[in-house]
Amino acid sequence: MLRVPAIQGVIERRVLVNFRIDPEAMAAKLPAPFRPKLVGGYAIGGICLIRLAEIRPVAVPLPCGLSSENAAHRIAVEWDTPEGVQEGVYIPRRDTDSLLNSLVGGRLFPGVHHHARFVCEESPERYSIEMQADDGSARIKVRGVPAEALPEGSVFEDLAAASRFFELGSLGYSETATPGEYDGLELRCEGWAVEPLAVEEVESSYFSEGFSPDQVAFDNALLMRDIQHEWHSRKSLCATPN
Repeated sequence: MLRVPAIQGVIERRVLVNFRIDPEAMAAKLPAPFRPKLVGGYAIGGICLIRLAEIRPVAVPLPCGLSSENAAHRIAVEWDTPEGVQEGVYIPRRDTDSLLNSLVGGRLFPGVHHHARFVCEESPERYSIEMQADDGSARIKVRGVPAEALPEGSVFEDLAAASRFFELGSLGYSETATPGEYDGLELRCEGWAVEPLAVEEVESSYFSEGFSPDQVAFDNALLMRDIQHEWHSRKSLCATPN
C-alpha cells in the first residue's frame, strides 16, 4: 500500500493524561503480541490530545501546511522480536477533527482515524479540551492548569522519570481495518520537553467504560508546547488477535 513516508510540522499543544491500571485487566484487553509495560506494578494507559500545525511532507520545506486537533487512546506496551524486546505504545483508537485525516488514515497515512468534534478553550494558564466522536462511540474531557510537580502518589518518582518513560514510547501501533494488523508510526521530536499539568477534571469513555473503578485511577498529566517534530511510517505489525 502506498504511504506518505514522513511528514513534519509543529506540535502546538500536546496533553498526555495518564492512568495507572491493573495489569491483569489491561493485559486482557491487549491483542497479541503486546503486553503491558509496567511501572511500579501497574500498567500505564492514557489519552494524547494533540494540536498539530504546519503539517506537510518532509520534502516540502516551506512553513505551510495543515492543522488539526487529534486524540489517541494509548497503552504503554512491549513485545518480543527476533532482535529482543521492543517497547512503544498500542493505540486502540484515534480521533481527529480533520476530514482529510479521517479519509486518508489507514490508507496514505498510518492508522484509522475517526472523525470527531473538539471544543478547546486554552491559554498559557489553563487548558480545557473536550472531544465527542461523530458516531458517539468515544468522548473525552480534560481541564487543567500548568503545575510545578507531578501529583502525590504518582507511580513515577519525579518529572524526569515520567519524561523518560513517555519519550521511549515514540513508536506506536494503531488499529487498522484488518484484524491482527497494526500500522506503525514513529514520532521524532526536536527538543523533547514536558511539564506537569494539574488536572481538575478528566473523563475518558474508553477507561471509564472499559474498566471497573478499582482497576483504573488517574496518575498524572503532562504538557508539551511548540515542539518541532516528524512522523515516520514504520512497517506494519501482523499478528493474530487474542
